[in-house]
Amino acid sequence: MNDQQSYYETMYILRPDIAEDEVTNHIDKYNKLLEEFGGTILDSQMRGKRRLAYQIAKHREGIYVQLSHQGDGQHIFKIEKAMRLSEDIIRYMTVKQEGPLPTPRPSNKNTSNSENKDNSDVKVESQEKQPVATADTSTSSKEDTETKENAES
Repeated sequence: MNDQQSYYETMYILRPDIAEDEVTNHIDKYNKLLEEFGGTILDSQMRGKRRLAYQIAKHREGIYVQLSHQGDGQHIFKIEKAMRLSEDIIRYMTVKQEGPLPTPRPSNKNTSNSENKDNSDVKVESQEKQPVATADTSTSSKEDTETKENAES
């Protein structure tokens, strides 16, 4: 039961026009607030600037930050209230997770380079698998065309 504990993940999106040093200030601010409210930080990661699925507050992009934490659940309302009052956060969401606790990742650039190499291997595998799916799709479209032609006859 110890390896299957519950914890919370909060993902929040900062405005894209914030400077990088201010982003780290925001991350530190919310990490400290969370600890003040009785939570324990398990992992905190900046996911980077990404394009939003839809426009939020006239922004098409946002800086994503993921925060994994533990606590009694009372700290969530307080941290979300602080996020709601901030003009720099355009969206936030907290989800309760079950399972093994996340392990913090080191933020070394050497580590990110090795992760990029691992990701490139995954991309090669996905590219190898993709033509097979494309071939199946083209085959099914030929069958659909033949079925339509037979139906018209």
